[in-house]
Amino acid sequence: MSKIIAILIVALMAIQIIKPIGLPGLRQRRDFWKLAVVAFVAFALDVFLTHVV
Repeated sequence: MSKIIAILIVALMAIQIIKPIGLPGLRQRRDFWKLAVVAFVAFALDVFLTHVV
């Protein structure tokens, strides 16, 4: 699951740098770092759900 999330987030970050996605908060190329924050939260949630629960 974490590999799928990683590939998806890296692809979204590359797309954001090439052509902004246009969602609220992701309208400029320099907003790709916000996707990294989302990735960090997704990985933390994945680790929490697989190891704790």
